[in-house]
Amino acid sequence: MAINPQITNLIIILGMMQVSKKIPFEDPQVLIGVRILYIVTNIVIAGVYFYLQNKINAKKDLTTLKYVEPAPMGSADEPKLITTTVHSYDSQQLRALWKSQLMGVGMMGVMHLYFKYTNPLLIQSIIPLKGAFEGNLVKIHLFGQPAIGDLKRPWKAAGGLMGMGGQGEPKADKKSIEQAERAGSGGVKEE
Repeated sequence: MAINPQITNLIIILGMMQVSKKIPFEDPQVLIGVRILYIVTNIVIAGVYFYLQNKINAKKDLTTLKYVEPAPMGSADEPKLITTTVHSYDSQQLRALWKSQLMGVGMMGVMHLYFKYTNPLLIQSIIPLKGAFEGNLVKIHLFGQPAIGDLKRPWKAAGGLMGMGGQGEPKADKKSIEQAERAGSGGVKEE
């Protein structure tokens, strides 16, 4: 049985916080080294994402994918039927990964350059890289794992703090899809 990625992230963060207390960030050479480490890990992540985009576009899997996207928590909206292709779904997921990565880099830039925090540079050199290689798209398109079991599309949305996401998981079972089609909620093909 594998350890939950959120638990390993917590262990890494706590461990790296202890390690970063012993690193002399006042030394300009050490600070430049940690900055280079942060930049290199982000370049590696960008390279992986570009490679994934090329693989997704090369496969151009036009298999139809139907699922019911649950309404946001606390919303009175009905669950929405989504009809798309595997290519479109994977491209949408990759765009979300890019957005998340760029937000992290932006926040880190503000924390480091404006507020002069240096300790998070070390932690943010490891956690996003680990997260990138644990992602479903990487498992399927980079490592060649088949899209079955937990890797079957649509994927569960990543939970927020301690696995408590703001939305339920998408449903791809026949009963949910037929129920959403009868209710008339969606069904428009997304491109």
